[in-house]
Amino acid sequence: MAAPVTVRVQLEDFDLAAELSALRRGRTDIGAVVSFSGLCRDEAGALNALELEHYPGMAEAEIRRICHEATTRFGLQAATAIHRFGRINPGENIVLVIAASPHRQAAFDGANFIMDFLKTSAPFWKKEHHADGSAGEWVSARDVDDAARERWED
Repeated sequence: MAAPVTVRVQLEDFDLAAELSALRRGRTDIGAVVSFSGLCRDEAGALNALELEHYPGMAEAEIRRICHEATTRFGLQAATAIHRFGRINPGENIVLVIAASPHRQAAFDGANFIMDFLKTSAPFWKKEHHADGSAGEWVSARDVDDAARERWED
């Protein structure tokens, strides 16, 4: 039986505690849960907001594919990935990844794997809005994200 995977791309915020509770509800076989919550930062006061766009349908499908690959590769018992879109202000949640497994290392590896592939494979685009009122550029892919993903390739 495949491990349960929850994937959502949504405008509204998410509640980390509620998502952890939902993943664990009724489960006594889970030995480790690792979560990662990515937040919008203000870039030392220079950033007023991030605008995130996605390719509807394709973003969810790609994140689901990544999560299923992680559950198989690391023997995860469950995985959750939630990514927001729209205008996100500094301090607000952007992304949540939760990985559950019998043991801690698999949960850590699964969560890292999901994030590394989500950052480089899921069709999302970010535009900065500066505190001075000017609209920034669309954020380019970063070499460091590609390098993080490459460590998982066989």
